[in-house]
Amino acid sequence: MTAATGLKRLAIAAAATVAAAFAAVLSLSFLIPASAVRDAVKKEIHDVTGLDPTLRGGLSVSLFPSGTVTFHDVLLGDDRNREPGVVADELTARLRYFPLLTGRIEIADVTLVRPTITVTFQPGGQSNWSGLIAALAHALEPNPDRTASFSEIGIHDGTIIVHDVQKDLTDRLDEAEFQLAWPSISRSFGASGRFVWHDQPVNASLTLSDFLAALTGDHSGLKVRLASTPLNLAFDGAVSDQPTFLVQGALGIDSPSLRDAMVWSGNDRLPFGGFGRFALRADSNIKAGVISLSNVNVELDGNSAEGALTLSTDGHRAVQGTLAADALDLTPYLSGIQLLAANERGWDQLPITLHGLADFDLDLRLSAASIKIATARLGRTAVAANMRDGKLDVTIGEAQAFGGVAKGSVGLGSAGEGVEATSHLQFVDVDLADCLGQIFGLHKLQGRGTLAVNLDGSGNSVLAVTHSLTGTASLTAQSGALAGINVEELLRRLQRRPLSGSGDYRTGQTPFDQLTLNLKIDRGMVSVDTLHLDGPAVRVAVAGQASVPSRDLDLKGVATLVSTAPADEFDLPFVVQGQWDDPLMLPDPQSLIRRSGAAAPLLEAVKNRSAGEAVRSVIDQLFTSPSGSAAVTVVPAPGTPAAPARTSQ
Repeated sequence: MTAATGLKRLAIAAAATVAAAFAAVLSLSFLIPASAVRDAVKKEIHDVTGLDPTLRGGLSVSLFPSGTVTFHDVLLGDDRNREPGVVADELTARLRYFPLLTGRIEIADVTLVRPTITVTFQPGGQSNWSGLIAALAHALEPNPDRTASFSEIGIHDGTIIVHDVQKDLTDRLDEAEFQLAWPSISRSFGASGRFVWHDQPVNASLTLSDFLAALTGDHSGLKVRLASTPLNLAFDGAVSDQPTFLVQGALGIDSPSLRDAMVWSGNDRLPFGGFGRFALRADSNIKAGVISLSNVNVELDGNSAEGALTLSTDGHRAVQGTLAADALDLTPYLSGIQLLAANERGWDQLPITLHGLADFDLDLRLSAASIKIATARLGRTAVAANMRDGKLDVTIGEAQAFGGVAKGSVGLGSAGEGVEATSHLQFVDVDLADCLGQIFGLHKLQGRGTLAVNLDGSGNSVLAVTHSLTGTASLTAQSGALAGINVEELLRRLQRRPLSGSGDYRTGQTPFDQLTLNLKIDRGMVSVDTLHLDGPAVRVAVAGQASVPSRDLDLKGVATLVSTAPADEFDLPFVVQGQWDDPLMLPDPQSLIRRSGAAAPLLEAVKNRSAGEAVRSVIDQLFTSPSGSAAVTVVPAPGTPAAPARTSQ
């Protein structure tokens, strides 16, 4: 017999065997009653899961080309329960091929098509799954008489609904596609797949090292992975329910935007700016609705900190903790605060909203070696942040700031249709150029001093808040200078030639030994109670008012040129008016005229009511340059003979 002949006979034998198997299956499809198949499948599902399938629809059996049994409109669990655990449009059981040839029904795997899985928690802690879990646990108990059966359960296009009766909260997962590795052989349970939550697809996996222990409340290893565009989560630890529910293990969370992740999870938008890139690594302990995190390493918007946190999820959400950082940049969180309008000529009038402040309570202690807030930089700082009932209070215990110390508190909260803001800050022995420049944008004062600000205001916009501002402010400074003005030079120039014009007085600086400023603010109007500047060459006293809403000044003062001889002292009254950004300082003209010898004939002529020639004489003197040359055309008053223009050579 040749090799070719042997191969031919082998192929014929194999084909005959396959044909016989097909024939056997075809004959079985007629010989095995559908009711027997149904009962066998139901029994095996019950043996493996402990659940009794309730058939509320039809049944279809197909034994060729593969053995499948499909139940329509199936309920798993107690059909007397008002909220059954699982209801599926179809339950399809795929049968093992070779046992089928011997007439035995064995399931290879089960698929639930379009199931609705409902979990309802009652106020007492029980759920509609309490009885089902007990049945599952009983089915998983060791049984020497039970043979190995199917270990794969599929979920296709499922919906998972979770309802908390006490909190009146309902959430759902849609388009669930999962493969469950059922512990029919080993003790472990695994689930992997995907679902859609809040319009975002989420890839998920869950592993329990001892499924029976987990169902009965004993200790079991637990691994969870969630991956989505807004947020990723990984947990490796253990779970138990004896004596109370407890989850312990390593937790990792990261998100490209914490703000977007919180909106995705159903929270309101956070106020202002920041809350971008986020990552957290910690040892977690979840017990009785409280998540305790130790060995925390958290990153947010490029800032890194370490410490411990506690999150309460039972009732009103709350966050407590202590964090320490080397350096913090808080600028991103102020980026959403717009104080000035787009043209930067007035306060912003857009409505202020504080979304999210009422969603949870906060009690956080934060320390940092350095803190940056916009252009301001602080040294070692300890801060306490408390938020309750929608109001945020930040207390600065002590901060190394601007070469001195800063302390106090600021508060922000909702008030009616707008917000309520408070500020109680004190800067002690600071470099005033840095302090006032970095915080208020004022660069005119140099030296060291102490600044105290106590303000309260409310409104639905920044402009509205300025209209309601009330409080006080004070400043004391020593051994400094006013930059941008030389008062001594100006006074000496005007002392020599009162009517010569002040020239460009906004240069140089005015040194002082002591400066004292006390302000009172009432509904946006600032009253200057005290403003004294005492220097080696000049003294300045100012009083008046300023408007915070309109950002303008209306001040009057007296500048005195100090001399050892009181008779040689020169006093000059002046006014300061205009906008904060570019105020105009004007000497009192009547005082200058009274001190001017050139103006004496004019004053005498006014008294004698004969001003003609006197006016010409005064004008000639006023407009004659120091070199003795001038070109002036005098327009006479009505009724006065015109005089020809003179040109001095």
